[in-house]
Amino acid sequence: MNKIFLLPLLLLIVCCKEEKKNNLPTAEVTKNPVVNHATGFQIEKSGKDITLIKITSPWPDSEAAFTYALIPKEKMAFMTLNRDAYDAIIAVPVDRIVVTSTTHIPALESLGVEDKLVGFPQTAFISSPKTRKRIAAGLIQELGNNETLNTEMVLALNPEVVVGFGINDQNKAYETLERANIPVVYNGEWTEETPLGKAEWIKFFAPFFGLEKKADSLFQTIEKSYVGAKQLAEKATSRPTVLSGGLYKDVWHVAGGKSWVAQFLADAHTHYIYSDTENTGSISLSLESVLDKAHDADYWINPSLHVSYEELLTDNSHYKQFDAFKNRQVYTNANTQGETGGLLFYELAPTRPDLVLKDLIHIFHPELLPQYQPHFFKPLQ
Repeated sequence: MNKIFLLPLLLLIVCCKEEKKNNLPTAEVTKNPVVNHATGFQIEKSGKDITLIKITSPWPDSEAAFTYALIPKEKMAFMTLNRDAYDAIIAVPVDRIVVTSTTHIPALESLGVEDKLVGFPQTAFISSPKTRKRIAAGLIQELGNNETLNTEMVLALNPEVVVGFGINDQNKAYETLERANIPVVYNGEWTEETPLGKAEWIKFFAPFFGLEKKADSLFQTIEKSYVGAKQLAEKATSRPTVLSGGLYKDVWHVAGGKSWVAQFLADAHTHYIYSDTENTGSISLSLESVLDKAHDADYWINPSLHVSYEELLTDNSHYKQFDAFKNRQVYTNANTQGETGGLLFYELAPTRPDLVLKDLIHIFHPELLPQYQPHFFKPLQ
């Protein structure tokens, strides 16, 4: 959207607020029943023209919730809304969008709207070859980092919406953009605790481009692939034990028993050493504690960001006491990097949990997927 179009649109919104503050849409609000796995957002319809996106988990343990109203551009001139009823009103479909997490990139590409992306913070972290070509061509502006977005550059880009994320409600850059009448919409996909819950956030992006049916179809394909892989894993005759994580500044961070990683390991038909814990994030432990509990684990995944056995030993010689180290059964996603060093796992895995699960099945039950080529997890060098 150029400035010539944006100005009358903003004036229209402001006028609506001043003239008809209490004139709310009266049509019945209906929930979209197709959001089945994600717990952090809902999509509802108010009448036939207004799509409401409700974010109930913008960050962990949040008590805040946000409601965004999406209005067809061609209907904006004929609708009267109470702007105070929504955290943002966005005219759709949008032609210029800024996103702030690499996990947002696969959703845009899957929907075929990557050409709408005009800005991103820390573009070096993006691994997708398709979007890297657009960065190299100067079509995507570098915007600093998420916490300190270069707001002047964002304003100059004139996006119709910024999709942000946060660890809390404190982001001065977002506040600056909102004061400049650029809508900021929170995406809380990273707070989801299940693989399919994260992947379902592709439906969050769809209404901004009028691509709800395409998103439903894409997700159904991913869901079917994931469920099929899980059923395949159930045919395994063994259930190997697995350890995760590694030391960082003398603290070992392992995935909690209710975490995203733990769910993958359960669905891959393994026994995760810390599956009996209630943590949805990571657990901080001492080396001695982990060594005592997981000394004889069959496999070890994600030993911090180390990519070789030599690196592990250089970091801490006690690693060699683990059976998984002795038997060369350590696997990592840190040696699958994009052109500029970004880790592909952290960009693509949330959208493609079916590929993650197949990677893990290939590791733990190679007889079930003998010809499979892993996308993320590979043996330590």
